[in-house]
Amino acid sequence: MTTAEWFNRDFFRVPVIAVLRGLDPATTVEYAQNAWAAGVEHVEVPIQTPDAIASLKAAVQAASQQGRKVGAGTVNTFEQLEAAASAGISFTVSPGLNPEIVAESIRRRIPHLPGVATASEILQAQRLGLTWLKAFPASELGPVWVRAMLSPFPDINFVATGGMTLDNAEEMLNAGARAVGLSSAFASPQSSQRVASFMETHTASRDSF
Repeated sequence: MTTAEWFNRDFFRVPVIAVLRGLDPATTVEYAQNAWAAGVEHVEVPIQTPDAIASLKAAVQAASQQGRKVGAGTVNTFEQLEAAASAGISFTVSPGLNPEIVAESIRRRIPHLPGVATASEILQAQRLGLTWLKAFPASELGPVWVRAMLSPFPDINFVATGGMTLDNAEEMLNAGARAVGLSSAFASPQSSQRVASFMETHTASRDSF
């Protein structure tokens, strides 16, 4: 299965992923459990520092008991990619586009979601065979950027992360993003229920196409 096939199958169904950065292992699992209970299928644990690997591993272990998927975010180096792969992740995410990380991820058959913020980066990603990209930082780029980029690049699928909340997620999805990454929304079962309601609306609207 190609990277595009994996993302098309998994990310199209649910328009939200959970991005759990800077949390200890126990809190990471707590937030992840809240996300899964809300219907979120994918959790990203950024590993910008070595101590974040413990949180990633805790999330992977918890996910394996529920048939969920966990990915590693902020994968910028080969060392981070190796650590993520060793932890048993299902996908990786980067804040930027590194062709060497893309190539190594393809070699390892790990779906990779690199970040882009310009048309030139999108062109480069297309040359690498990628159709799913992370719009980052999404809150700074905004929905106008998503609409503008989808005009010349209609085959690109954007996952908007970075500064996203339930207050701006709908606007980003309406602009054409395929999914958004939320974080603090999973701090409690109560706030996670708001995410569940939000996803019901947007999943239903997708099914109507």
